[in-house]
Amino acid sequence: MLLLSRRHNGRIMIGDDIQITVADIRGTKVTIGIDAPVDIPIHRKEVYDAIKRKAQSGDSSNNPEG
Repeated sequence: MLLLSRRHNGRIMIGDDIQITVADIRGTKVTIGIDAPVDIPIHRKEVYDAIKRKAQSGDSSNNPEG
């Protein structure tokens, strides 16, 4: 894992197409902005995990062998 320190309005580039901006810092909470192409899905980790679980349960229920 790469750890980077940024100040308010600091930016990080991921490749040529994704830009992360530190929008706000309040106590222990940081608000970030993400600029990315619309074809790249962006989710909070817990939402991503729920989507994956739902897809896996749907796949196994539709498969008569599995």
